Amino acid sequence: MAFPNSPEPWIDLSTGINPIAYPVPEVSAASWARLPEENALDLLERTAALAYGISPDVQTVAAPGTQVLIELLPRLFPAKRVGILGFTYAEHAKCWRAAGAEITTVEHLDDLQDFDVAIVVNPNNPDGRLVPASDLRTLAETMADAGRRLIVDEAFIDVMYQGTSLAPYLAAKGTLLLRSFGKTYGLAGVRLGFAVAGHEDAALIRQAVGLWAISGPAIAIGSKALDDQAWLEATRERLISDAVRLDSVLQKKGWTVVGGTPLYRLVACDNAASVFQRLAEAGILVRAFRDRPHWLRFGLPGIGSEWMAFAERMRDI
Repeated sequence: MAFPNSPEPWIDLSTGINPIAYPVPEVSAASWARLPEENALDLLERTAALAYGISPDVQTVAAPGTQVLIELLPRLFPAKRVGILGFTYAEHAKCWRAAGAEITTVEHLDDLQDFDVAIVVNPNNPDGRLVPASDLRTLAETMADAGRRLIVDEAFIDVMYQGTSLAPYLAAKGTLLLRSFGKTYGLAGVRLGFAVAGHEDAALIRQAVGLWAISGPAIAIGSKALDDQAWLEATRERLISDAVRLDSVLQKKGWTVVGGTPLYRLVACDNAASVFQRLAEAGILVRAFRDRPHWLRFGLPGIGSEWMAFAERMRDI
């Protein structure tokens, strides 16, 4: 066992999941005991469509987590050449490469337009780079005109200010969005995510996801949470405030905050490997990156007692 002498409980800051989850509503016994009703799934997808502000030209398709969609897309929409914007979530490249595509990482948005499929994680994980929706819209139109496809992974967009999502401008063809539920709502175990796409693409995705892919409890919880805009707005403001608070703690250690979102912060330091080791010895788990050895990503502590424990342990780092 690694770090057997670390204090417990561990403070796990290795994820980008909201540490204060949406309060789970009471779920009926029928939701647990029966197969999900089609009208309940329809309600969930309509609620998501309203929450995301999409147009009638596109649809939402519920799936058991966005990771399932990331794995499905290369099989549904085969491509020879796939371009990915910047250092980002590695599963996109992994899944398309496994399907036989040639993967190229580019540093500029304009360099994506000549690929069969272009992928943008927005805001980006782990550095929080945010591409304006207007720029993505221009790229989407260019690629659609050429018969190419743009995929935008908006897993962390819910915690950003309104106006950052491409969802309201999505056209009927050529572009596909991925939206996560578990990260913002702190309920990753529910396993719920959405694809947003034109009707033809949505039909293909829905068929591939299959019948009864979303559990009754997930449908009930997701429908309630996505309809609760007041909770989302309050949560967004809290996360932004907590991110500023975390930045202050990190900067006092002499580390440079180089990016992030309200759900995680990215720091750069020359001795990141030894810092990771010292943090783990103090019972604090963060995310390190093999391909960016000078980076560490910190999620947010949750309730007040965890903030207090985090601050106390950080004093000894």
